[in-house]
Amino acid sequence: MIRIVDGDEANALLRRRARRLGEAEKAVRPILEAVRRRGDRALLEYCRRFDKLARSSVRITAEELEAACRRLSPDFRRAVGTAAANIAAYARMQLPQPRTLRPAPGLELGQIVRPLETVAAYIPAGRYPLPSTLMMTAIPAQVAGVNTVCVATPRPVDAILGTARLLKVPAVFAMGGAHAIAAFAFGTKTVPRADRIVGPGNIYVAAAKKLLAGEVGIDFLAGPTEILIIADDGNPAWLAADMLAQAEHDADASAILVTTSRRLAQAVAAEIEVRLRDLDTAPVARKALKRNSAIILVDSLEQAVELANRFAPEHLSLPDRRLLARVRHAGSVFIGPHSTEAAGDYASGPNHVLPTSGAARLRGGLSAADFVKVISVQELTLKALARLAPAITTLARAEGLEAHARSVEVRLGG
Repeated sequence: MIRIVDGDEANALLRRRARRLGEAEKAVRPILEAVRRRGDRALLEYCRRFDKLARSSVRITAEELEAACRRLSPDFRRAVGTAAANIAAYARMQLPQPRTLRPAPGLELGQIVRPLETVAAYIPAGRYPLPSTLMMTAIPAQVAGVNTVCVATPRPVDAILGTARLLKVPAVFAMGGAHAIAAFAFGTKTVPRADRIVGPGNIYVAAAKKLLAGEVGIDFLAGPTEILIIADDGNPAWLAADMLAQAEHDADASAILVTTSRRLAQAVAAEIEVRLRDLDTAPVARKALKRNSAIILVDSLEQAVELANRFAPEHLSLPDRRLLARVRHAGSVFIGPHSTEAAGDYASGPNHVLPTSGAARLRGGLSAADFVKVISVQELTLKALARLAPAITTLARAEGLEAHARSVEVRLGG
């Protein structure tokens, strides 16, 4: 039975267990160095050792992608089409736009937006293959105008390969783990060097991304998935279903319900037990519910939101819009009883690659904006430069940079 605790007992529960990144970093350092030095040879060795690769190259051929696509069911194809359209529409909304500003006569300022050249999407496929993550990473990059979108997956099943073909992503590689991250960070004869690597992965993938940040751009370090649901009333079956949908991901997942109603808490706890009986993923879900999950009783919805802001959850579910203005930290927000988190995982449009483990205090989820550069542009006339000259030269000389000041004065006849 899931725990029901009072609000003053919640702090220990909400204090996430630190990810053992230090241990993982020690394990992956030699892998990263080997791929950097020996390229494809090292990559293939690790793929055969860790990914059970039984082929001569990690590159998936166009013929293999096409064959996998043909094996997809019509229903699956339609599902990809529906989800892809919404994901692309939302990504287009997120893109920064070129702009021009003229704050004073002769002074024109602006920004231009340029896509990255090459990006790599890491698609986990351990317990479950995740074609949805392929869509969530590749489509925003395509919308941003990225020229080369690459995909790595350690288990290239039809659902992933066929989806790549449907999305017209031809550069797919059968590789996973830290060695895949290293291949994209350094480049090999087979694998192009990426400007940015995105997508979730296990602790070794996270450690590799952390160590290589700076060598290559990354999105963020993803930890175990999590949801925090706030409810003062509602359908216990629906709330229980949402908690189980999160808990079935893996044993480290976290599903938390915060409520003002002890009656609702007890009803949801009972409903969870009923629904676990015929759930195929119940063994995993039970571990997540026991280790990392709870129903927390609070005195008010305002207290519930403050608790949520302290936790900064990956997914936050609200009963209605009343509380939205109070939300400061969350990866993605789901409003109302029909906005199940599963809709966001697959088809509604906003990205499901989201910050976890409190990183929502710092940034939102993966966005089309992650795949572009915003470059500033400025153009001054001589008169505009003359008007700014006193400020420029004064500040330059205050910093001891005489040549800066003179580069202005020489244009003004000084």
